[in-house]
Parts: sequence; C-alpha cells; structure tokens
Amino acid sequence: MGGNCSNLDDILEEDMHHWYTKFMRESPSGLITLFELKTMLEMKGMTEEASSYVDQVFYTFDMDGDGYIDFVEYIAAISLLLKGEINQKLKWYFKLFDQDGNGKIDKEELETIFKAIQDITRSYDIPPEEIVTLIYEKIDVNGEGELTLEEFISGARNHPDIMDMLSKMMDLTNVLEIIIRGQPQKSLK
Repeated sequence: MGGNCSNLDDILEEDMHHWYTKFMRESPSGLITLFELKTMLEMKGMTEEASSYVDQVFYTFDMDGDGYIDFVEYIAAISLLLKGEINQKLKWYFKLFDQDGNGKIDKEELETIFKAIQDITRSYDIPPEEIVTLIYEKIDVNGEGELTLEEFISGARNHPDIMDMLSKMMDLTNVLEIIIRGQPQKSLK
C-alpha cells in the first residue's frame, strides 16, 4: 500500500468517464455547493476561522464565480493541487490568502488563514504569528507589511524553507481524499 500521494496520483490517472461518473454519484446535480463541501468535510464544530478558510478554498476553486464547483472546476482543482507547477500553486496560495481581493496579502490575512489551517488539520506545531513573522522578515522586500503577488512568488521561490513550510501547511491531501472518495454513507435506518 502506498502513501496518500500515490493513491491520489493513481486516481487522477483514471479515465475521465470514470471521474465523471464518480463526480455525478457524489453530486447528482452536477454541481457542488459550499454547503455540500462543508458537509463532505464534516465541518460541524469547527472554528469560525476554519469555516472561513473552507469558504475561501471553495471560492478560489469556483473559477467562474457562479457559487458552484462544476466538473471542470473539480478536475482543475484536484489537478492543480496534485500536479500543478510551483508557480501555479503559489498563485493559488496567493489568491487564497488575499481574502479581501485587493491584490496584496497583509499579515492579518495570512495569520487568519494559518490559524484556520491549524484548526482543520489539528496541527499546532508552530504558532501562526511566528510563521507570519518569518515570512515577512524574509520576503517583504519593501517592508510595507503586505506582499504583492510578485513578492510572494519570488520570495517563496528564493527561500526554500518558506516554500517547504507553505507546501506542508497547504497540503490538502486529506481534504482531497474526502472529496474524491466521498464521505462515508450513513444508514438512514
């Protein structure tokens, strides 16, 4: 038995007909709503930050902004997270972190996302404040307290420790496992 990554890689290599059948079985309407995603991820009891993070993930995957994730968006999201190039992933991370959509990430936005990720993963190894301080010390070249897309990408690429930390924190393999396989079916009896 391989690790999660090889299982997901194998799943991605299945033919599109199979993927489509699986998607339609999990979401017969052909669309996944935010509510359905939160139900799949069993979000009950999560903090407000964690719930907000899932909202943000949903909205970054909802590429056309219609309030649903359709099959094409579903496949694109899974493909990006599992097989995307570094620059593609960094652009997606940036979009996810930029909660107000102003084209810059400030310390508060970054800290909020990292707290949410820790709430979801239940991994509290490094306080979010320390992570944010480290990132800004190394890659906020203008010292403005906010990062542009260009600063974020070049800073992450030029600092392997930050790239490694971001990759580990943003690893959504467990979330993808739930989405791909669907939540366990509960008996109605």
